[in-house]
Amino acid sequence: MRLGYGLSLEQTQKLVMTPELRQAIAILQLSALELSTYVDEQLLENPLLEIQDELETKENAELPESPEPDSSSEVQEDKWDVDWQEYFQGQDESYIRPERSGEPERPPYEPFVAAAPTLQEHLLMQLHVQKPKISLNLAEYIIGNLDERGYLTLSVEEIAKEKKVTVMETERALAVVQALDPPGVGARSLEECLRLQLPTLENCPPEMEEFLKHLEDLATGRYQRIANSLKVTLNRVQEFADLLRCLEPKPGLRFSGPGDVRYIVPDVVVEEIAGEYIILVNDITVPRLSINQTYRKALSQADGETKKFVEQKLNAAAWLIRSIEQRRLTLYKVANAIVHRQEEFLRRGIHYLRPLILKDIAEEVGVHESTVSRATANKYVQTPRGIFEFKFFFATGVGQEQGMTSESIKQALRELIAAEDSKDPHSDQKLADILKAQGMGISRRTVAKYRDAMHIPAASARKRY
Repeated sequence: MRLGYGLSLEQTQKLVMTPELRQAIAILQLSALELSTYVDEQLLENPLLEIQDELETKENAELPESPEPDSSSEVQEDKWDVDWQEYFQGQDESYIRPERSGEPERPPYEPFVAAAPTLQEHLLMQLHVQKPKISLNLAEYIIGNLDERGYLTLSVEEIAKEKKVTVMETERALAVVQALDPPGVGARSLEECLRLQLPTLENCPPEMEEFLKHLEDLATGRYQRIANSLKVTLNRVQEFADLLRCLEPKPGLRFSGPGDVRYIVPDVVVEEIAGEYIILVNDITVPRLSINQTYRKALSQADGETKKFVEQKLNAAAWLIRSIEQRRLTLYKVANAIVHRQEEFLRRGIHYLRPLILKDIAEEVGVHESTVSRATANKYVQTPRGIFEFKFFFATGVGQEQGMTSESIKQALRELIAAEDSKDPHSDQKLADILKAQGMGISRRTVAKYRDAMHIPAASARKRY
C-alpha cells in the first residue's frame, strides 16, 4: 500500500458553538429571578445597554418641547424651573400625617421587609435577655452546635473537653439551653426531645415517661408488646400514641436557615378567561433593555480601537436583547403546548393528568427535546389549581395501558386510605386489587413504593384499636 500526502477540497457541515449561542442557551435555562440578576450584571459590564423606562418615555413624549434659550425673555428660562426649597417648605409632620378630628392618631404606613430569625438567633436573644447564672460563652457554644432540627450534635464530654470546663458545668449550661423556646431544643435524641416537651401537654399521663422508651415498637406498630410492657390496654396505648403526635419531633425546622428562599415567583401564569386558558409569561422582574443612543451615534465618529470596542459592545447588547426575546417566545410556545395537552387536568383535577414526555411537546412546538428541557428547567407555572413546577406536567404512563400517571395513582391511594376503616386498614395487596378494579393495574410493590413516597405508614401502623 502506497502512502503519501495530497491536497483536496470538500464541503462539510458542522455546528459551531459560538459565545453568542452559548449565551442564548444559558439565558433559556434561567428562571425569571435568575434572568433579572443576569441582566443587572450585563448592565454593569456593557455601557451600551440601558433600561428602557416605558413610563418615562411616555411622559417625555407628552411634554412640550423646552423653549430655546433667549436672552431677551427671562420668563421662558424659568418656565420649567422648580424651586425645590419652596416646594418642600411647610411639608412638616402635620402635612404628611394630617390629624382628623375624632380619630386617634395613627402611625404612618412604612413598608418594610422583615427577615425571619434563625434558630440560633432566636435562642441567643432569649439567652441574653434572661442572663442566667452560667457561662454565657459555654451556652453560646452549645447553641452554635445545634443542627437544623434543633438537636445537639456533640456530646457533653466533647463540649467540656473543647471548652476546658467540667462535665457538670456543661450539663448546667445545656439545661439552660433546653429550657428555652421552642420546647425540645438541645436534645440529643428523639426520645429526649419528646421528653422535654411533656410538660407542655395538658393532663399528661404519668405513663408517658415509660411510653417514650418504646418508640421503636410504636414505629413498627407493635402495640400489643407496648401494652404488655406497660400493663395497659390497647386502647390506652392508642391514646398515648395520639397524644405523642401533638409534640414536635424536630423543633428547629420551623425556623429559617441562612439563604432560605421562602417564596416562588412563577415564570408563566395561566388564567382562565371566558372558558379559555390564556398564557402570560411573567417577565415583570426583568427590566426592558434598549441600546444607548449616545454610544450608537458615537460609532460613526469613532475610529480605531474605540470603534472596535463600541461595535463589540453593540453586537453583544443586540444579541442579549434578541436572546431574551427568544426565551420569552420559546417559553410561551412550550407553556401553551403543555396547557393544551393538560387542559383536562386544569379543569377537572389530578385524576385527569395525562402522560406526557418531552418529545411530545418538542414535536408540537417544532424544537429539539433539549430545548424543551432547558426551557422548563427550574421554572414554575401558576395555574387556577395552584403553582406547579414545569416537570410536574411531564408524567410517564403507569399501568397496563399506560393511560394513568403516577400522580393520579398517588391521589387515588390517598383517597382510599383516607376512607378506609381505621380498625381494619387495607393492606398493600388489597389496595392494589381495588386500584386494579378501577382500571389502574399496578402491582403490590408499586403500591408500597408510592405509599412510602407519600410518607404513609403500612397497614399495621395505621391500625387503631
